[in-house]
Amino acid sequence: MVPIEYYVALSAILFMIGTMGVLTRRNAIIIFMSIELMLNAANLLFVAFARMYEALSGQIFVFFVMTVAAAEVAVGLALIVAVFRTKHSINIDEASTLKG
Repeated sequence: MVPIEYYVALSAILFMIGTMGVLTRRNAIIIFMSIELMLNAANLLFVAFARMYEALSGQIFVFFVMTVAAAEVAVGLALIVAVFRTKHSINIDEASTLKG
């Protein structure tokens, strides 16, 4: 059996990579992928601790987080497509200049 510390370390590394992607990138697609990476890092911890404590609640919570993440991706990609049609770029800095 793999120790829980390995899961915590992997989740922390994935979360930090996602955080750095959100903070340093200007491309909307990369930012959404980084947010998904952060959500999956949290999901990994939920599943690891649910297995360690033999509780089903962590896995149920992961199901709901994945559902919200799917909805977030659908709305986010719709917004990215709308901005791309207007500005012909998916740079986040240009999205703030949209008017009306």
